Amino acid sequence: MPQYPQSPRSLDAAAEAPAPERSRRAVWISAGLAFALVLGGGGFAAWKFEWFSGNGRAVTFGRTAPSAGNGDGKARQGPQPQAPQAPSAPAVPTGDPDVLMETGPRSDFKQTAKLEDGTVIAKTRLAGAKSGFEGDVWVWTPKEYSDPKYAKSAFPVLISLPGGNGFPTNYWSDRSLGLQKAIEEGVAAGTSLPFILIMPVLNPDNKYYYDGSDIPGQPKMGTWLAEDVPDFTRANFRTYKSRDGWAFMGSSSGGFVGMKQVLQHPDRFKAVIASGGEIVPDSPLWKGHQAEMDENNPEKLAKKLIDSNGPDVYINFQVGTKETGKDRMLRFQREFGTGPVKTTIHDIQNGEHNGWHYVRGMKESSLEWISKVLKGPAPAAG
Repeated sequence: MPQYPQSPRSLDAAAEAPAPERSRRAVWISAGLAFALVLGGGGFAAWKFEWFSGNGRAVTFGRTAPSAGNGDGKARQGPQPQAPQAPSAPAVPTGDPDVLMETGPRSDFKQTAKLEDGTVIAKTRLAGAKSGFEGDVWVWTPKEYSDPKYAKSAFPVLISLPGGNGFPTNYWSDRSLGLQKAIEEGVAAGTSLPFILIMPVLNPDNKYYYDGSDIPGQPKMGTWLAEDVPDFTRANFRTYKSRDGWAFMGSSSGGFVGMKQVLQHPDRFKAVIASGGEIVPDSPLWKGHQAEMDENNPEKLAKKLIDSNGPDVYINFQVGTKETGKDRMLRFQREFGTGPVKTTIHDIQNGEHNGWHYVRGMKESSLEWISKVLKGPAPAAG
């Protein structure tokens, strides 16, 4: 990155890789073995059952899943605590014309983690019809999604992007970071909407950053994130037709990509929580493709949006007081935070360049901020 040689992406390797789920899982396993030695294995068995029970099973969000081949002839249930009903015909939204019911075809999901409230994180494989790229996507829905009173309502979508390699996993799918719990607690406190979290892989391999863009001659990761992932979400979940129900959040390189997508496609996405100080593209794969890189530069995209008096977009920067990057955020805000480009900066006291601290910032302020910008579900009357 010529402008900023101390790019936070250089910190990803130290602060965000290996992926948090690997390091935390090692801690869980060590703690489990300690419990097993002290309690003769009983405590560990109960703990493991509570946190990992059902991993690998088929999940159908809000519906009754088909039999997973367990031989008992019984259908397995989705992750929500309520017992969902499988309607004989698709539900029809009422009231709000912005509501879009699941369009199908449905994907096959497998549980990867379970939360205390009974909701689960699940994974599927998505073959992007428009990008040609195939990769993993993790999903979490709040318990409100399966509540019968919201059966005909749409839910806002938060596409959550990791930093670091962003491949082969998305670390926001690791429950230890607390993103899902932060939303749960925010919903209970009335400070957060009940977001659907969509957590795709960010890059097609571990070798390069692809800047969430269609770099000539490379996998079309821009199309993957801007078109294939939203199409997949609409196929499987109740969403809003308008951009009022669509946003990004991400850390480091994922924050850059989320901001870039919002500025590049303001007709599709309305807001982003961008953590970690990334502002401009810096993939080495752009070499020889300056014009295409400029088309994926948030600074140039923001200026274009301002000049055309485009639709309002909302950028909430997050930065820890113990990391670099705030100078870049302030510069962007000073030069481009005008007209339709609405910017705010949230300082995370004693925060460092990692997902745990960015979730803390979201709990402090940013979830409430984005919840005021986007549209939430409406329960059925009565």
